Amino acid sequence: MQSRNPVLSRIGQEQSTTGGSGFAYNEGKNAYQQASVTTMAAPGPQAPYAPPQVHERLTLNDVIVKTALCFVVLFIGAIAGWQITPEAPMLYFGAMFAALGLGLVNAFKREVSPALVLLYSLVEGFFLGGISYWYNEWVTTVNPEYTGLIGQAVLGTLVAFAVMLALYQTRIIKVNGTFARVMMVALVSYLVIALASLVASLFGVGGGLGFYGLGWMGLALCGVGIVLAALCLALDFEAIKQGIAMGMPERESWRMAFGLLVTLVWLYLEILRFLAILASSRD
Repeated sequence: MQSRNPVLSRIGQEQSTTGGSGFAYNEGKNAYQQASVTTMAAPGPQAPYAPPQVHERLTLNDVIVKTALCFVVLFIGAIAGWQITPEAPMLYFGAMFAALGLGLVNAFKREVSPALVLLYSLVEGFFLGGISYWYNEWVTTVNPEYTGLIGQAVLGTLVAFAVMLALYQTRIIKVNGTFARVMMVALVSYLVIALASLVASLFGVGGGLGFYGLGWMGLALCGVGIVLAALCLALDFEAIKQGIAMGMPERESWRMAFGLLVTLVWLYLEILRFLAILASSRD
């Protein structure tokens, strides 16, 4: 299946034109051919032959390790955001925009940068800590008897991840071209609704929450967001599988970890908002 990931698509095209022996293999082959041409063309004494450097190929362990490291940094940022937000509540808004900018840079950067991925993890973690604190305070004010909001949102995210991984591994959910196209339409549609909700919130709709603050409509929209974010995990799993099969270089494990992190952050935010709206609507 042709991947929707532009990096995977580009590498897949390279494979098809070079015999499909793998990205790392083809890099080494091209380097060897270039070295041979240079050696034959250059007159005079030749330098000792040095074998071409071949990049290590991507493995599942690489992705797991890099993802775990990103989440450790994210957790550190979240603790800082939770602690600082009561004293400086506007900082997490700044972190939100900074995380958005870093996310776009990482998404479109041709050569993945581990430092930028880790910096994104830290800033995104600060934002998550701040907004989690805000939601917790809001729910506590509206419904003092409700406790454990953050823990439930984290648990819900982990459960959704485990369920989607099981559905993907058992092939109950098959990621193919049709699945990717349907997801693209659904994601664009949801983005348009979310932007419209943001504009509506500026005019006080839903008590400042936009469409998400309109009772059952808000819960329904959050439910759709949770489903879409969970299904995006299947796309991430497929991208990782294709990357390993293509023989992508090990450094691309940082890009895979970044993709998983973005999806899981979105999933957590949707679950957090769903639980907060549900708790605030209780008598």
